[in-house]
Parts: sequence; structure tokens; C-alpha cells
Amino acid sequence: MIQQKRGQGMIKIDCEKCVEQKSCCSFGAWVDLEEAKKILALGLKGDFFHFEEDDDFPSGYKVGTSREDESCTFLTSDGLCSIHKVDYNLKPTHCREFPYDNGELAHNVHLLCPAVKPKRKK
Repeated sequence: MIQQKRGQGMIKIDCEKCVEQKSCCSFGAWVDLEEAKKILALGLKGDFFHFEEDDDFPSGYKVGTSREDESCTFLTSDGLCSIHKVDYNLKPTHCREFPYDNGELAHNVHLLCPAVKPKRKK
């Protein structure tokens, strides 16, 4: 259960009930290099790309879970995360914390999270 800050109140987001669970994984994620090493040791289908230096990550390096703007390579055909299925604690921090990024709503959350998309007027 993730809570979203709106003004002074909190809105609860239950990702398990989301009808579009895979939408948040449609562009992959950035993962700390040390997290990636633990995930690779699981032997799951999926890979990492775009190795880059980045001081915002604990190890100083990040890797991506997708090529360009493709879906995450750890996304299964049933729309679920293969890492989460094996061990939620190994799920990348970025993914566990979504729709937040460094404590703030992610800049692209309105595109990826149906729970925080503005309601359409009828």
C-alpha cells in the first residue's frame, strides 16, 4: 500500500487492486548497480542496460531495466514483476517507492499510474 500526498491529506493507493498494474513498468526503471547484481543472481529472465555514473544512487552507478523506451525486461506476460514474484525485498528501490521519486511524486506519474491520473470529466 502506497500513500500519496495531496495537500494536507493522504490518499491511499492500493497497487494490488490496480487494473493497469503493468503501466508503471512500461518504460523500465533505473536501478542501483548493487541492487542489479543481487537481481541478476536470481537467474530471472530479464537484463540491465545503459550503465551510467550517477551520484544520486548509493553505489554511484545506475543501470536501466529496458532498452530505450520499451517495457521493463522483468515484466512478465501476465503483467507482473518477475523480481517481485520471487522476493519483494529485491525489487528495485525505484520500483518499490513508485509513484514517488526522492519523496516527491514522480514527474511522469500522471502517465504511468492510473491511481493518480486526473479523473476525466463526463
